[in-house]
Amino acid sequence: MFSITVRDHVMIAHSFRGEVFGPAQRLHGATFLVDATFKRLELDSDNIVVDIGLATQELNKVLAAFNYRNLDEEPQFAGINTSTEWLAKHIADQLAEKISEGALGEGAHGIDAIAVTLHESHVAWAGYERALRTAG
Repeated sequence: MFSITVRDHVMIAHSFRGEVFGPAQRLHGATFLVDATFKRLELDSDNIVVDIGLATQELNKVLAAFNYRNLDEEPQFAGINTSTEWLAKHIADQLAEKISEGALGEGAHGIDAIAVTLHESHVAWAGYERALRTAG
């Protein structure tokens, strides 16, 4: 399987509900280093996985929708424990929509999977990988 990874970061504030979260139940901030990996079994007609410039641009747009925001105050995240794992899935789903809309170019319709990893620090990270139903 071929892959490319693009990287960006996002800064958020949030809190969690539930005793399992201990002190993280209080409002706190997080800066995540975000890796988005696009995978495909075969390269497209240009011998690439996806246009790396478009992938970088669209990841930035997805993150800009909640960068420097308190997620507790954002209607789209109401009632959700926005864990690192959940945010990784949210970002992957948003990128899948961008592919479906054609924002990453026609060749991107052949992408088989997206994996998103959010690095909380140099010793802890979480991720989510999803398959795509593609037209190519």
